Amino acid sequence: MQNEQMKNLLKNVQTGKISIKEALDKLKSFPYDDIGFAKIDTHRACRRGFPEVIFCQGKTPEQVQKIVERMNKNYKTILAMKADKAIFTAVKKISEKATYYESARAIVIGKIPKIKNKNKILIISAGTADMPVAEEAAITAQWMGNAVERLYDAGVAGVHRLLQNREQLYSAQVIIVVAGMEGALPGVVGGLVDKPVIAVPTSIGYGASFKGISALLTMLNSCVPGIGVVNIDNGFGAGYLASMINNLNIK
Repeated sequence: MQNEQMKNLLKNVQTGKISIKEALDKLKSFPYDDIGFAKIDTHRACRRGFPEVIFCQGKTPEQVQKIVERMNKNYKTILAMKADKAIFTAVKKISEKATYYESARAIVIGKIPKIKNKNKILIISAGTADMPVAEEAAITAQWMGNAVERLYDAGVAGVHRLLQNREQLYSAQVIIVVAGMEGALPGVVGGLVDKPVIAVPTSIGYGASFKGISALLTMLNSCVPGIGVVNIDNGFGAGYLASMINNLNIK
């Protein structure tokens, strides 16, 4: 059915019944590739600018393998998040181009694209234990064609580590701040810069941190303007949002 619709759409463009712009608008609402257990959104890139990303958590290695196999036909680069080594092993069997970023638990199939513009996304982690979520954000932003810088282990317990890197803070177009425990770092960073800050609470902590809820509430309650907050451990969401902000005026 989808192939038939595509043929008709192409025919209408060729005969001048509709314009190319109208055809693109129609493509945005086209359906999906149904492989039974999953429905791959084949036109995500038309609507959002980037293809669908595979969320691996809860999926079997065999399921991810089949999704990758189908997506491989249409995309030069594929991103899979929250992936373990078993999933990577399954993916590697069908794609030699697959690379596993263990800290980020991310699989990139194909090459990370060239940088689109000179605007930088800076990713700051409060502690070394927050790095996996920070790396998830970094790989996502790089996969979307952004220049990424990292400033890790610069939490409020030793705030001089942050202040000694002011030039990195001031030169970034967007800043992602990843923190667990009490989650105070995004507020500190937000008070120093005039750029948007995306706060990412992590589940790192103990006792009253409640697996990231304490950090999440601290970030949501920040009195510093210009801070947006994503969900606990959602480095992917932060990297994606940062990329969209970073490329708003780039054509």
